[in-house]
Amino acid sequence: MKAIVVTDQAAGTAGMTLVERPEPEAAVNDVLVEVHASGFTPGELTWPGTWTDRLGRDRTPSIPGHEVAGVISALGYGTRGLSVGQRVFGLADWTRDGTLAEYVAIEARNVAPLPGDVDFTVGASVPISGLTAWQGLFVHGRFQVGQSVLVHGAAGGVGSLVTQLAKEAGAHVIGTGRAADRQTALDFGAQEFVDLDNDSLDDVGGVDLVFDVIGADIGKRSASLVRAGGMLVTIAGPPEAQPAEGLAVDFVVEADRAQLGEIVQRIRDGRLRINIGTVAALDDAVAAFNPTERIKGKTIIRVRP
Repeated sequence: MKAIVVTDQAAGTAGMTLVERPEPEAAVNDVLVEVHASGFTPGELTWPGTWTDRLGRDRTPSIPGHEVAGVISALGYGTRGLSVGQRVFGLADWTRDGTLAEYVAIEARNVAPLPGDVDFTVGASVPISGLTAWQGLFVHGRFQVGQSVLVHGAAGGVGSLVTQLAKEAGAHVIGTGRAADRQTALDFGAQEFVDLDNDSLDDVGGVDLVFDVIGADIGKRSASLVRAGGMLVTIAGPPEAQPAEGLAVDFVVEADRAQLGEIVQRIRDGRLRINIGTVAALDDAVAAFNPTERIKGKTIIRVRP
């Protein structure tokens, strides 16, 4: 099968190569998915699991990509609740070969049914950003109706979904980003916008929940904005500052079939919009991940037409 592999961590996305690899087999409790579309997050190339297995052994050349939408072509021993020919989408394991390939073997529990009226391209764009937004808000952030939520990077892949989910759930949403992102963030549902280059973050006042995707100085300054009993949730690593009378938590997204179902239902009925930028074929994936200019929205690789 055709697959994208990486062998050199220092090279980043420029070190990606299109090669021929053996088709994987479905292990116990796995499904083998015929990949129709794949999502990729450049940050994966800094994650240990891209380069080593669970025991710390080198596993290069490895296939990156952890978001998939496709059709089940085989079931591993013991797999239940899914069937050959079924459309699915989901989040592949961090320490196994990923989804930038024509086939991927993935734990059955990590995929969810993909309704027939949702395109594979959309399905592949959802798992990491959608589950991150859902878990940050409702699992780790313990969001409650009527709270105020400060969303950093509100026009980005994760931030735009946090903004929409929070707004739908009854939050007052304050988005942040660059000046050029203002209208996009407002279009996704933010009621206010803070230009991090030109506005004062301190002018926001107190909020119940901060969703941080930036970290560093922005994350530290955000801790002081959390009201008593509030939360700072971050995906940018361990928080460098704690709210005076609240909590701070960092987390790594996990696959969850039920949550994927909740997210895809919102996409079907129009409550949730996905920000897709470039769609490219597998043969053109290396170029797509190394653009000559900034691309807005998520890049998706369409493995099959």
